Amino acid sequence: MGDPILYDIDTLNEYCISLLTKAGVKTEHAEIIAETLLCAELRDIKSHGIIRLPTYLQRIEAGILNPIADMRFEKEYGATALLDANNGFGQIAGHKAMTAAIEIASLYGIGVVGVKNSNHFGIASYYSMLALEKDMIGIVMTHASPAIAPFGTKTPLLGTNPLTAAVPTSKEIPIVLDMSMSTVARGKIRYSAMKNEKIPFGWGLDSEGNPTDDPQKALDGSLVPIGGVKGSGLALIIDILCGVLTNNSITGEVKNVTDMSGPSKTGHLFAALNISAFMDSQLFKDNIDKIINKIKALPSINNNQIYMAGEIEYYLAEKKKKDGIPLEEEVINSLNILADRYSASRL
Repeated sequence: MGDPILYDIDTLNEYCISLLTKAGVKTEHAEIIAETLLCAELRDIKSHGIIRLPTYLQRIEAGILNPIADMRFEKEYGATALLDANNGFGQIAGHKAMTAAIEIASLYGIGVVGVKNSNHFGIASYYSMLALEKDMIGIVMTHASPAIAPFGTKTPLLGTNPLTAAVPTSKEIPIVLDMSMSTVARGKIRYSAMKNEKIPFGWGLDSEGNPTDDPQKALDGSLVPIGGVKGSGLALIIDILCGVLTNNSITGEVKNVTDMSGPSKTGHLFAALNISAFMDSQLFKDNIDKIINKIKALPSINNNQIYMAGEIEYYLAEKKKKDGIPLEEEVINSLNILADRYSASRL
């Protein structure tokens, strides 16, 4: 197997937009979806990157994702709102909801928008980072299809249920936490299965609840929650906030993005905190800089460099913008098959 091939970000952006528009997605929406996929590639969250395109388009072809969904706010009450995504792209729903949360926060100091009847929305931190541009703190969470067995059980019921928070800074790199409630995102295990690679013990359990290094057995079994019972509990709370609070679904009802039997019924929650409603925003950002510098000045273990949440991803993104985004042979082949099917340009 050869080395990954580097692609200019503009080339991949044009490829994504071309395919999506040929599949019936509006150009302005295709641009948002492409931006989220490439955001994942830049930040090296490849499991949520361009590799997702074939599945998204397969869902359109199967008639279980509406590429031109009419998304409307079902409820608007003070600093909160509820958006019905009408089974459209999660990326479009997410962008619309986070934009609304930021606008509401500019009026009330906080904005919280729930989303129902949505789909997989890609990399969660893409949305939390939108708040940084307005000197706000962005908090985003989503529930997902069953992957984690509630603590002490063997049957997957809880999703990996990612949580992200983005905090603005003055001169330092913004703090961006992006984590799932499993030890590792299921997409990484799916990616390892595609490449026929073993996974580390501690990532997944087989169907009997035993540790495994076989990615397929982990996918057929369950994922290990972070912190044991604590991660399991957090996953449940996120499921309640994204699924039950939005009147979208109850725990265990979300379908996997690869399940073509029907709409996934995914729910999300987006929040923006307007710092200026609490204190001077510049003083806040200066104080966050001080905290970052204080942490980095602490003695490190084995003289290793200390990184803040999101810092490594920031540097990776800057490097890839300059050098190109690497794609493996298997990914390129699957994307070219897709291009041929839609009479689009190959990579």
